[in-house]
Amino acid sequence: MGEVWIRTLGNGLVRADRVTEITSTRGSRQEDRGYSLKVIVDGKSHALIDDGGLQGSLPERLEYARHMEDALLLAIDEARGNDVSMVVSYEPERERWSAAPVSVLTGRLPEVV
Repeated sequence: MGEVWIRTLGNGLVRADRVTEITSTRGSRQEDRGYSLKVIVDGKSHALIDDGGLQGSLPERLEYARHMEDALLLAIDEARGNDVSMVVSYEPERERWSAAPVSVLTGRLPEVV
């Protein structure tokens, strides 16, 4: 089985199997709008989503963020089922997580044997 990586907001990658916590909070730039979602790896926080546009009360926004946490976990589990290494990324325009093989993202084609 291949490894699973998660793309961060700054286009970095963290290994999914090293994540010790997934956390969400109100938006970092807006107190009355949005939310942020982060993962903790080796005691360091890595932002995955920082959405300042989501409207609603704080409990509604945090509930939506928890929904995104659950969706991330499902995307990671699905990616783990592949034989190749995968990268899980958040698609803000579609508000969903997607997974793609590392070889597709790096432009490398698999070797034909």
